[in-house]
Amino acid sequence: MISVLYIESAIAEHPRVKEICARFPAVQKIICDRYGEVFNPKAQNFRLQKQQPALILAHKHNHFALPAPQGYGIGAAKNYYFSHVLNCLYDCRYCFLQGMYQSANYVLFVNYEDYQQQIRDICAASPDEAIHFFSGYDCDSLALEPVTGFAENFLPFFAGIPNAWLELRTKSTQVRSLLNREPLPRCVVAFSLSPDEIATKVEVKAPPVSRRLDALCKLQQQGWQIGLRFDPLIYQSGYKKQYQQLFADVFARINLEQLHSVSLGVFRLPENFFKKIHRLYPEEKLFASPLQQENGMVSYKSELEQEMMRYCSELLLAYIPKEKFFPCTL
Repeated sequence: MISVLYIESAIAEHPRVKEICARFPAVQKIICDRYGEVFNPKAQNFRLQKQQPALILAHKHNHFALPAPQGYGIGAAKNYYFSHVLNCLYDCRYCFLQGMYQSANYVLFVNYEDYQQQIRDICAASPDEAIHFFSGYDCDSLALEPVTGFAENFLPFFAGIPNAWLELRTKSTQVRSLLNREPLPRCVVAFSLSPDEIATKVEVKAPPVSRRLDALCKLQQQGWQIGLRFDPLIYQSGYKKQYQQLFADVFARINLEQLHSVSLGVFRLPENFFKKIHRLYPEEKLFASPLQQENGMVSYKSELEQEMMRYCSELLLAYIPKEKFFPCTL
């Protein structure tokens, strides 16, 4: 899975770095001064790197938790996101990360304690207000869990802050670390789901939807709160029947009592990201969809976007109460 380990010299003796190196004893290790030397140079071949990505172990120096974009949330007034990893194990064709970064290599910031301190400070500044923190914005929260130990480290930390909520956003089935501990009442494990007919085309390397549902149900059976993330909605011929079947399959299996929230949003990308991804995958049928550019964003034409949101919203509200529904307004 990992072709090379790059390690910033300043953290070469960090306990988390030593643990990861021990996990990959046969992998070549290369010391660098700063991760940007490897991650940021232009003229890298993203598609080629994606076949055999390297793992870069680094120290993050600031901006550990950032305010979430307006309209991004599941009910709280104050929302933040944080990313312990840059880039994702999976290769979803619609993902904005391949338009954001020059490199397909993974960056893991090992100084978890600095993230935790800033999160603690944010919560202490508003002790009487629920504050939501979203991981999985620049990565999948759980896909690299056996390597990163992210959930294993952060779940006990969040358990000790009474006004902090954590969302783990994932397509992964790596839920063992969650099943091995008591559920955290203020944690939402949010699974991204698409119809099989779409996922098999554009969610490359991600587990099949059926396996994601299996993992979701195991977590619910143990008492974890679950989120459903139907985002992005992807248009193709027959999409109405496909989403209708997906919703029927999902709600036939889950426990509504332990369903925290459902979100819905359409395909959208910043214009400069879209152009870069289109150059990477010029043959991709997703980008031949009826798209438009407006206000620096590329998305479906307004009429189609409204139709998809209306249709899928009506289907979902037949299964769930309105107070659990959070359509994305970005």
